[in-house]
Amino acid sequence: MSEPKTNPSGLIFFLQIFSISLIWIMVVSVITWILNLISLSRYLHDAQNATLIISLVVLPIFTLLAGILTYVFIGIRKARPHD
Repeated sequence: MSEPKTNPSGLIFFLQIFSISLIWIMVVSVITWILNLISLSRYLHDAQNATLIISLVVLPIFTLLAGILTYVFIGIRKARPHD
């Protein structure tokens, strides 16, 4: 008896989409958190300069890294020969 063939590419595709989704959920969460910190520092009349500097560094880095990882996953998927 032969074993039924499984399609590992379906599982890999699901894991790629799942990881891309988690990356973007993390980026949106960090952006929301930093925007909340900025509004909270304004409300408390706290040091806004430190919060703004941190956000100016962190927000582009997180967005850039998520964009690069998404680009890599899409590039791998496009370069792959179709079954």
